[in-house]
Amino acid sequence: MNEFVETLLSLTWHEPRSSYDVVIIGGGGHGLATAYYLATRHGITNVAVVEADYIGSGNSGRNTTIIRSNYGIPESIRFYRHSQVLYDRLEDETGCWIMHATKGLIWLAHTESAMRAERARCQLNNAMGVETVLVDPVEIKRLCPQIDLSGGGRYPVLGASYHVPASTARHDRVVWAYAQGAMERGVHVLQQTTVTGLLRDGDRVVGVRTNRGDIAAGTVMSAVGGDVTTIASYAGVRLPVRTHPLQAFVTNGYSQGFGPIVSDTELLCYISQTARGQMLIGHEYDREQSYSRQSSFQFLQANAVKMSYLLPFVRNLRILRQWTGRCDVSADFSPIMGFTGVDGFVITTGWGTWGFKAIPAGGEQMAELIATGRTPEMIAPFALDRFAADHSMADQGSTGTR
Repeated sequence: MNEFVETLLSLTWHEPRSSYDVVIIGGGGHGLATAYYLATRHGITNVAVVEADYIGSGNSGRNTTIIRSNYGIPESIRFYRHSQVLYDRLEDETGCWIMHATKGLIWLAHTESAMRAERARCQLNNAMGVETVLVDPVEIKRLCPQIDLSGGGRYPVLGASYHVPASTARHDRVVWAYAQGAMERGVHVLQQTTVTGLLRDGDRVVGVRTNRGDIAAGTVMSAVGGDVTTIASYAGVRLPVRTHPLQAFVTNGYSQGFGPIVSDTELLCYISQTARGQMLIGHEYDREQSYSRQSSFQFLQANAVKMSYLLPFVRNLRILRQWTGRCDVSADFSPIMGFTGVDGFVITTGWGTWGFKAIPAGGEQMAELIATGRTPEMIAPFALDRFAADHSMADQGSTGTR
């Protein structure tokens, strides 16, 4: 038995009831976190989380575990900073080890225009209380000795922004921590339960249809990834969301040690080291829209070449495995949270290249919305009706590698 095997989980599974106060569709991080905060913050425990496969089998288990708040608009910075704070204390709150580690994030720039963008990022972040500093090549080399500042002779590094509080956490342990905490307080988590439609009473959504029978609910929340437009269509809601595959891979272990997370604004790739010493490498989502989870050799080739320019040591590593998740990207690259205009149906979606970093704050805020019937101030800017009102929250920094 080693330290990476979880042995202290207490997960209790139930048969579905005929009705609940709240039914959450999607047993990933956002769905389980919402159930957990409904129970712990508001005392609402007659809740079911409905998952078509097993908990964490979707995007929560297919992400690259980076937690950051160095965004490009004040509303996003405020929201993701709050999520960082919740992550910082999640182990103490849940009693579960999620392998949370603060590493810092180096955001590289190779051109003068990119340096201007990073300088502006630093100024805005610090004005919002988020520590992000501009660093020169000498400081970059000190923070990450393995980096080739010449970029293989093709992409010389001019500087970077350094997001000091950036961190990582083990994705499956985050899912388990929220699942265990919710279950201990009476929440039902229903695996292998596929939602095939929504129950309606006139214009109001009053439950879900599943492969295991109908379940009535006072409120239904969609927290699914990839299939969100299908679920929303059951309620007659059209979403400004498109779905793209996002790929990543890990190598064998690298013994020399690798401290920070390194991301590149222009090459659109990033790398970090896992607790086991493996190098985790990813890039932006695929250009073509698709629901596919199939990985490609083209991705491996392109991303490995780009990363080898920056970090020559990766040329000597072997690829162990690769995987693909599905990104729901909104029209302005920011998330969509809250009411949908259909009574009884709320939604959290549009998380771009993973909402992993947003799981605590997203769950907490959606739980408050459901419990009180009011939109919390922190997520009000991310409401669905912003598109009809022409209040775009355009921030490509929300997509993860931009």
